[in-house]
Amino acid sequence: MYLYSEKIYTPKGYKKGYIKVKDGKIQGIYDDIDDNDFVDYKNYIIVPGFIDVHIHGWATGSFVHEGTEKTLENMSKELVKEGTTSYLPTTGTDSLEKINSQLVEGKKAIDNYSPEKGADILGFHLEGPFINKEFKGMQKEEYCLEPSIEILEEFFESGGKENIKLITMAPELEGALEFIQYAHKEGIQISIGHSAAEFEGIRDLKDYGLGGFTHTFSGMRGFHHRRLGVAGAAMYFDDLYAEFAKQTGMTVKPEAFEIMYRLKGPEKIFLTTDAVGLAHVKKPFHHYIRQCTFTPDGDYLKLSYDDGREERIYKYDYEKVKDLELGFLGSVKNVVKNIDASIGEIVKMASENPAKYIGVYDRKGSIEKGKDADLLVIDGLWNLKDVYVKGVKQRL
Repeated sequence: MYLYSEKIYTPKGYKKGYIKVKDGKIQGIYDDIDDNDFVDYKNYIIVPGFIDVHIHGWATGSFVHEGTEKTLENMSKELVKEGTTSYLPTTGTDSLEKINSQLVEGKKAIDNYSPEKGADILGFHLEGPFINKEFKGMQKEEYCLEPSIEILEEFFESGGKENIKLITMAPELEGALEFIQYAHKEGIQISIGHSAAEFEGIRDLKDYGLGGFTHTFSGMRGFHHRRLGVAGAAMYFDDLYAEFAKQTGMTVKPEAFEIMYRLKGPEKIFLTTDAVGLAHVKKPFHHYIRQCTFTPDGDYLKLSYDDGREERIYKYDYEKVKDLELGFLGSVKNVVKNIDASIGEIVKMASENPAKYIGVYDRKGSIEKGKDADLLVIDGLWNLKDVYVKGVKQRL
């Protein structure tokens, strides 16, 4: 199969030509071909698919609330509609029994995955349980634990050691150094999040295996001119990555994102959604940022807004539930609007950097020979025309 475009975005910039795809891989980009059988995207741009390394749920599925193979199948099917071609299903701070169950089910989804099902499942992101209660945010305080290699090895048994790609933790907790060193040895990336750490503590630990920060500025000790905290460390250390979740302006103001962008540029920032799959809560849940209570009602969801409005929606109606949270594509469009980011800069933050961060850049994150054919066909305003996962055209 060949895909033609006059603007194919590669690590060396734009290239005009024909992308050859075979067995799910990019075979190369050619100036000319003898074969007249190709898909003509002359008026469109082809870029690598988005990689979301922090996502608990999306639209018709929620890994954190339902934790089943089926819910990941639902997520994979719908995520491609947002341009996400691969992702890390993300757990929350919960009982060890529940996390282990989620990992067992998640491993089934990974083992049974095929690109016809949608977005590729790259492994898992463990957001907790090794976090600080002081900055728990929406995590469950009663399940916050100190770092434990023994517990991590339980997670290996449940989800497969090779599938644990990323852990969010608080490095100030007792036992953190040994845990970070062990995880680093096993090839697991460590992000600082839900943390009350001091700047000096991060400075002393970062070279042992800290890679960056989870939902930067949110769920962490803030910046003070005499006490720099986690936020200060995120701004100061230019070798550490900053993750920014959905750019709604509610969790992090656009100006806060722009401050970090001016400091780090696109080279050390990556975008995620941190979406939850709000339609699938198991008990009434008040979202203090959205000012709304979500109440399960069988196959429906009741929305009770703080201003008195009420609504009831079917939780498997994609067009309805997708608007409960901002998806990856919407977040990208907001970044473009707020800082006038170029296509190349977005590709760095949404594709290249997350692939590098979790160690899959050898097969994901850019349009290069030998990599998975995870491709987005877009216009100049980031509207999707087509999506390919490992060379398979997805249903949008």
